[in-house]
Order: sequence, then structure tokens, then C-alpha cells
Amino acid sequence: MRSLFYVLTALSVIGLAFWAYHENYKTQEAQARAEHLQQQIGLERQRLRMLRAEWAYLNRPERLRDLAEINFDRLGLLPLQPYQFGKIDQVSYPEQEPLPITNPVDVINMEGHP
Repeated sequence: MRSLFYVLTALSVIGLAFWAYHENYKTQEAQARAEHLQQQIGLERQRLRMLRAEWAYLNRPERLRDLAEINFDRLGLLPLQPYQFGKIDQVSYPEQEPLPITNPVDVINMEGHP
């Protein structure tokens, strides 16, 4: 009986070692994948910073003003004047119809009821 117990214990230890070996490699693979993703995120953030800097550079007011002057014949762009802006009271908003009350509840008379 003891020999059967020793054999089962040895097989259990071998099985657990095999399981631990595979889990170790799965963990290492997951860590490598996570590191790779972190590197990609870093590269994308750097690219995004570059694109934002380029956008800010291309949208400088003096550059846009020069482009508008150069392309005036084709685009017909003029500088904005203060009188071109409207006031908030000049905006016409659509009338909102009140929602219908389909199932009214009388809350005044409900105090006396348990």
C-alpha cells in the first residue's frame, strides 16, 4: 500500500511540475506581450505629440493669414469683423412642447393611506 501511495505522490509531483512549467511559460509570454503593448503605446503617444505639434504649427494665425492673402482670388476669404458675430438673443430656438401626462398620481391624498 505504501508503494502505491509513493507512486501516486510521485505522479502528482510530476503532474504539478508539468503544470507549473506550462504556467511559467504562459506568464512569460503574457509579460512579453504586455511589454510589447507598452512600447507600442509609447510610440503612439510620441506620434500623437508630434501630430499635435505639427497641427499647432500649421494653424498659426500669421500663417493662415498669409495663406488667405495668397489665395484671395481663388477663395475670397476676408478677415472676420465684429459686426459679423450675432448675439444670443438673435438665435431662434424651436418651441418645446410639454410632455403629455398620461397617468397622473394624486400625492396629496396618499398621506392618509398606509
